[in-house]
Amino acid sequence: MDDQNKNLIVAIALSSLVLLGWMYFFPPPEVTPAPEAVATETAPADGTASSPSAVAAEAVTSQTSEEASASDAPRLSIESDRITGSISLQGGRIDDLALKDYRITNDAPEIVQFLSPVGQQGAYYALYGWAPGSGLGAEDVPGANTLWTAPAGAELTPDSPVTLTWDNGKGLTFNRTIAVDEDYMFAITQSVTNASGASVSLAPYGTLARHGEPADMKNFFILHEGVVGMADGELAELDYSDVADFDVDPRDGSRSEVKQVADNGWIGFTDHYWMSTLIPAPGQAFRSSVKYDERRDIYQTDVVLPTMTLAAGETSEVTTQLFSGAKEWATIRAYEKGGIAGFLDSIDWGWFFFLTKPIFAVLHWLNALIGNMGWAIIALTVLIKIIVFPLAYKSYASMAKMKELQPEMEKLKERAGDDRQKQQKEIMELYKREKVNPAAGCLPILIQIPIFFSLYKVIFVTLELRHAPFFGPFQDLSAPDPTSIMNFFGLLPFEGPAPESIMALVFIGILPLLLGISMWLQQKLNPAPTDPTQQMIFAWMPWVFMFMLGGFASGLVVYWIANNTITFTQQYLIMRSHGYKPDVFGNIKASVKRKPKTDQK
Repeated sequence: MDDQNKNLIVAIALSSLVLLGWMYFFPPPEVTPAPEAVATETAPADGTASSPSAVAAEAVTSQTSEEASASDAPRLSIESDRITGSISLQGGRIDDLALKDYRITNDAPEIVQFLSPVGQQGAYYALYGWAPGSGLGAEDVPGANTLWTAPAGAELTPDSPVTLTWDNGKGLTFNRTIAVDEDYMFAITQSVTNASGASVSLAPYGTLARHGEPADMKNFFILHEGVVGMADGELAELDYSDVADFDVDPRDGSRSEVKQVADNGWIGFTDHYWMSTLIPAPGQAFRSSVKYDERRDIYQTDVVLPTMTLAAGETSEVTTQLFSGAKEWATIRAYEKGGIAGFLDSIDWGWFFFLTKPIFAVLHWLNALIGNMGWAIIALTVLIKIIVFPLAYKSYASMAKMKELQPEMEKLKERAGDDRQKQQKEIMELYKREKVNPAAGCLPILIQIPIFFSLYKVIFVTLELRHAPFFGPFQDLSAPDPTSIMNFFGLLPFEGPAPESIMALVFIGILPLLLGISMWLQQKLNPAPTDPTQQMIFAWMPWVFMFMLGGFASGLVVYWIANNTITFTQQYLIMRSHGYKPDVFGNIKASVKRKPKTDQK
C-alpha cells in the first residue's frame, strides 16, 4: 500500500461520518444533459451528407495521431520572466515549455519542464488548425505537420507577439498570431483570407495531446490528475482510466466522449501542480471532446468551434486562449475575474470545497502578510480556534461541571450497586438537574474532523505549499519532517533514513515527537479513567498518533501541534474559571506510579 494512503487511514476513518451526513442532507445536483447541438452547421455547397463540423472531429483525430518527428523543424523561442521554451514551425506546435519559478526538487537547480515535443518521452503539446468543409480537402488547410513561416529573428515575449503564415497555393492564406502575457496565458488568433474566387467552409480547432500518462503521477485518491473541464457551469474531472474506458468511436477507432457547450467553458489536462487548458472566448459556443487512441497511447482534448463560411474576398478570424503553467491560486483567480468562468475550480478543492476554498484564501492572505507559510499555518490555527471558541467554551465548561459532580456520581453508583439501569437513570436525572450535557465534550472533536481533513487537502493539493519553507531544516511544508531521531535531529554526523522509507516512520522527526508530547499533555488535564481498558487506550493514543501522523506533510503536523497547544491552554483556563483546577503534574505522577494489575493467589 502507498505510504501516503497509509497515512490517510486515520483521517478517512474520522471523516466518514461527516461525509455521510453531508451527502444525506446536501445531495449532489442532478446532471443536466447537454444540448444536442450548439455549433452552427452549414450545409455543404456540394450537396454531400457530411457537415463541416463532423469532418472537423475526424481531422483533429487524424492530425493529432501523426507522429512524424519535428526535431529537425525550425523553431522560434518563447521567453518571459516566468517561462522559457520554443514553438515548432512544423504544425505551429507549442511543444516546449519550462517554468522558471519552479525547480524539480528543493535541492536541484533544474527547473520544471512542462511541455515537450513528439519524439521525447511523455510528449505533451498544443496544436491548432482548421478542419476542411465544403470545397476543401485535408491538404488545403493547415494541420499538425504544416510547415509555417515566421519573420527572421522572431521571438515570442510578453511585448512581442509572433505571426506564423501559410499559403495553400489555391487562394487561401492562413495566419496564426500567438501572444503571451506575463504569466502563463497564451492568446492564439487564427485568421484565413479567401482569394480563391469561390466560397469555402472550414472550422477552427485547438488540441492538447499527451503521449501516455505522466511519469510523475501521484496516483493518490485525494488528488485528481487527468482531464479537467468546465461546460456551462458544470465541472468535469476524468481520470486517465476513465478516458481509456470510453466507447469506441467507429469513425477512427479511438475512445471518445463529445460534449456541446453553449456559452462558456474550457478543457484540458491537470497534474498535481501544473495544468494546460484550451479556452474559447467567453460566450463562444463550441464542441469539446476527450479522446484516447490506445493504438498509439495518446490522450487528447479538443475544442472545435462553429464552422465558418467565407465568400470570395472575405477574411475571418477567431481568438482562443491556452493556459499552460503552474496552478497558482492568485494567478488563476485573476484569470477567472477576467472572464474565464469557474477557472478557480481547476484546482482540486475536493468534497469539502466549502471549507477548503475559504481556508486556503485565509492561509494565502496570512502568508502574504507574514511572509512565512509555517507561521501563517500557526496564525490560521489561532483564527480557527477563535471562530470555534464559543463551542469550545461550552464544552470545557460542561467538562468542568462534570468534574465537580464526580463525587456525587460516585455516591449514586454506590447506592445503585449492580443495578445498572437504576444507576444510569439517576445519573441522567443528575445531569438534567444540574444542566450538564455529557455529550458537549464531543463538539470540539467533531468540528476538528472536517477542518483537519480540509487542511490536509489544502496542504497536499495547493502549489503554494510546495517547497514552502518554515525555518531551519523545514524547507518544504508539503513534505514530511526531514529530521530524524536516528541522528538526534541532525546533531550527529550521519544521515537519517530517507523520507520515503519505512524506517522514516519509525525513527520519526522532531515535529511528530512534539505532536505526541502535546497530545499526552492534553490528556493529563484530567485523571486517567478508572476502567483498565480505557486506561490502556488513552495511554497509547498519543504515541500511536505520533507515529501515524509522522509521515504526513510537516505543515499539517505544525497545525496539529499548534492546535493541541492552544486547546490545552483554553481548556486549562476555562476549567479553572469554573472552579475546577486541573492537576496536570499530579495526573502525570499518578500515571508514572500506576502499575498493571496482576492476578494474585
